[in-house]
Amino acid sequence: MAYKKIEQYDEEVTAALAGNYKAVLNMLGESADREGLQKTPERLAKAMQFLTQGYQLDAHDILNSAKFHEPVSEMIVVKDIEMYSMCEHHMLPFFGKVHIAYIPNGWITGLSKIARVVDVYSRRLQVQERLTVEIMNAIRDTLQPLGVAVVIEAQHLCMMMRGVQKQNSETTTSAFDGEFHKEPTRSEFLKLISSNLSRR
Repeated sequence: MAYKKIEQYDEEVTAALAGNYKAVLNMLGESADREGLQKTPERLAKAMQFLTQGYQLDAHDILNSAKFHEPVSEMIVVKDIEMYSMCEHHMLPFFGKVHIAYIPNGWITGLSKIARVVDVYSRRLQVQERLTVEIMNAIRDTLQPLGVAVVIEAQHLCMMMRGVQKQNSETTTSAFDGEFHKEPTRSEFLKLISSNLSRR
């Protein structure tokens, strides 16, 4: 099945969201009719559709669109994948890096598809804990590898801009399956994602 990324906006959804955002601006004490804000409700409506486009995407279709049979069984690591998501509790962004590894069991996928799987689940209202597991499950269920590992390191604006207002905190979550439950394999993965092998 061919996968094609399409950025588009539903006109009815855009109009409905824009109307609500205009009301919110007015309730906050602003004037949604002043020059600087006149187009803000529509921009925000489109931005939110873009930031939640993951609901319209299927990670399994993406992985299957570039799924190849290869008799390899060595660990494949894609690290430092940029990630941007929206906290479902306060609708504020959290962002960071995702590190993913899998050990093939006869099937591999295009490296870019691994990064797109991150987009599928991060472009939804999320919590980091669930995001980590959803990425792992998609790769496990589609490629059926010998093992999958996912680590996410992220900063949360809901902690930085409000509440406890801790500017330097970082949250790390991990999920492991199959061979990565074994300490030597897991240790190799963690060593690889923390190394600077490609930097001179």
